[in-house]
Amino acid sequence: MPLPDDIPAFLRQLFDAAVAAADPMRTVPGALPPRPVGRVVVVGAGKASARMAEAVETAWGPCEGLVITRYGYGRPTKGIEIVEAGHPVPDAAGQTATNRMLDLLGTLGEGDFVLALISGGGSALLIAPADGITLAEKQALTNALLSSGAPIGEINGIRKELSAVKGGRLAAAAFPARMLALMISDVPGDDPADIASGPTVGHEGNAAGAIAALDRWGVTPPPAIAGFLRAGGAPLDPGDDRLSRVENRVIAAPAQSLAAAAEVARAAGIRAEVLGDALEGEARELAGGHASLALTRQAAMARGDAPLLLLSGGECTVTRRGDGTGGPNAEYALALALSLDGAPGLYGIACDTDGVDGAAEVAGAVIGPDTLARARDAGLDPAAALAANDSHGFFAALGDQVITGPTLTNVNDVRAILIAPLG
Repeated sequence: MPLPDDIPAFLRQLFDAAVAAADPMRTVPGALPPRPVGRVVVVGAGKASARMAEAVETAWGPCEGLVITRYGYGRPTKGIEIVEAGHPVPDAAGQTATNRMLDLLGTLGEGDFVLALISGGGSALLIAPADGITLAEKQALTNALLSSGAPIGEINGIRKELSAVKGGRLAAAAFPARMLALMISDVPGDDPADIASGPTVGHEGNAAGAIAALDRWGVTPPPAIAGFLRAGGAPLDPGDDRLSRVENRVIAAPAQSLAAAAEVARAAGIRAEVLGDALEGEARELAGGHASLALTRQAAMARGDAPLLLLSGGECTVTRRGDGTGGPNAEYALALALSLDGAPGLYGIACDTDGVDGAAEVAGAVIGPDTLARARDAGLDPAAALAANDSHGFFAALGDQVITGPTLTNVNDVRAILIAPLG
């Protein structure tokens, strides 16, 4: 079976299928119950939350509510107010909107119903620092954590200890109303407690664990935050009575998107293998391991074998050492190209399904056997770009970036390596 004529376009087709599988207009309607009788309030936060709100109103009609999403990710709604705010670093718009959301939930009673729409990105967008902590201090800590290489699970555990809204406190604010939380997962393992730092799920960690995580990743918090954690943080136990009327349901996850990409590959006569939907670690290290695997698989292929596609998802991290512009997906792609070193018949793509890799408005990048040669012909030094964490600058110069604009969903990273037999 020959390779597709336009391999970069085919790789982009795989990514687009993965994104489409997580579109809230597909995933939300089937998860909705009939619209409850009485007062219904819709709240939410995340990069997919505005699209989720749009899907809700398509099914239920205009609703009362407030949803916070990333700048540029708003959608037209009839009754639900959409507020755009800062991500990945929180800002004053997010803080003001979060306080308004908590006030709205505080007006509800036992006979009322809350639909919470939660997706990745909600950790930054739902921002209500615990008493004694300022927004500026939370911003400084967020910047430091994002540059440290810490995995998202540990970052979110720290966030929960410092928040008046994360770790179940959003749901507690709505008690005694009944709540259904619909979630689109962007975290390895799809644990509702980790999605957007679990605003509707109690926190099983503690302040001591947060302090240990900060030490482990070499992050020195502002003095007010350090003192708050030493005093015990702000945990809300999962067994708290205020969480007793909450149902949490994950309606879209990375595995579904990887399956959609695999289906496209198989329809084209390409074998597809999913390596996992929850892979974590340093982007360049993961890329090196995947390059070795791809070369090994290619060496075992016979002439005439169908091409093979290796798919993976999860969330890589980058320990920032240079002053370039990059993100985990572009860094993975650059490290993959360097590790493959121009080997024939090997191609790759790595993109974030939300359309934003790191803090850049770029989903990721594609690579092929000619990537390094074209770069050197253009006067680029791939190894120096990787050392400077300048993967976006590198791929921009080559014209190999994947730019989608807001995708209105978020099930984390999709990576694919296409392997052609030699000979």
